Amino acid sequence: MTTPLRQPGLAIAEQDPSPVTPGEAVALLDAYRPGTDRFLATPRRTLLAHGTAAEVPDDGRPLPQRVHDLLNALRQPGEPAPLLLGAVPFAPGARPSLAVPMSVRSAPALCEDPLIALPAPDAVDGAGWQVREWPPAEGYAAAVASAVHRIRAGEFDKVVLARTLELTAPHMPDLPAMVNRLARRDPSGYTFAVPTGPDRTLLGASPELLVARQGGLLTANPLAGSAQRSTDLAEDVRRAAALLESPKDLHEHAVVVDAVRDALAPFCRRLEVPERPTLVRTATMWHLSTTVTGEVADPSVTALDLASALHPTPAVCGTPTDVARTVIAESEPFDRGAYTGLVGWQDADGDGEWVVTIRCAEAEGRTLRLFAGAGVVGDSSPEAETAETAAKFRTFLDAVGAAL
Repeated sequence: MTTPLRQPGLAIAEQDPSPVTPGEAVALLDAYRPGTDRFLATPRRTLLAHGTAAEVPDDGRPLPQRVHDLLNALRQPGEPAPLLLGAVPFAPGARPSLAVPMSVRSAPALCEDPLIALPAPDAVDGAGWQVREWPPAEGYAAAVASAVHRIRAGEFDKVVLARTLELTAPHMPDLPAMVNRLARRDPSGYTFAVPTGPDRTLLGASPELLVARQGGLLTANPLAGSAQRSTDLAEDVRRAAALLESPKDLHEHAVVVDAVRDALAPFCRRLEVPERPTLVRTATMWHLSTTVTGEVADPSVTALDLASALHPTPAVCGTPTDVARTVIAESEPFDRGAYTGLVGWQDADGDGEWVVTIRCAEAEGRTLRLFAGAGVVGDSSPEAETAETAAKFRTFLDAVGAAL
């Protein structure tokens, strides 16, 4: 049973993982309801927050400072540190959807709960879904080809281009069932569902931790370089091995890792970066992965300070950053919103986990808007990048029972 800790006006849950009680984390997953609830499952904890006690003010100051001041204003002597949860958009200066909840229930990680292995709820019958690609696959491939031409001409080094699928249902989608299926499909990842506006919900299952801080220790886990998985075991192993040896993907990954190292180094007295990447897998993709660890030099530096220094990494934007942002604005005929932004939590002690908002959708009414992107470099193939985005859509399409 989860045990919220009391605080005047708030019921803030304990942060540290506790011994696993079967069904404890799954109970929070099953209890999620859209609207006022916020759900976040990470490899360390499962959080279910309800209501809104306070929102981050929009007064022009840097976001980490506003968050720090709000949480410290709510701190009470002898009580647990209050926390907030929510999402930060991709675009600089866009309004975040961050709030201190009225109450938070906490449990250990979903991946540690034996009941997470039970079957997920049945998928929604996707026969009635209307699917609209934007841009269409051929338009996306043309944008990739244009970017490759400009990269080879020396205008920039890399850009991450995205496309969307707009799914319209004949009835109101069952968001709790979708979140449940996403979480059970990859329980070791980061599953989230948070409100981002009136009657609008951001939900998804990201494989990528941007940065976490616990005490003086930080962890970052950049992913870049991907390959679609196969249902055939031998072929799946072959694709994983090929990814580990792919010059194009290794270069793309190295660019991201170097950017993460450069962004975090000024904050650290110690920073450890492995020389070569390893592999991580989701239900649909293989990714090159590097786990960066370090020790923060200044205890006043918060998780969101670190996340803001990192965002956006070349894995979701490109290099140089300013040029890549311009190319994205020119090439993508939609507003990314929360996609490739941040989602996570932070408490008044500065501890927190911030995740890259990928493998996600925004739900509003009967419509789901899915997002997927691919990193474009000089060796990229328009056909291969288009296929990669289609594979990344698979995470969410499987959760709703729709087909591309």
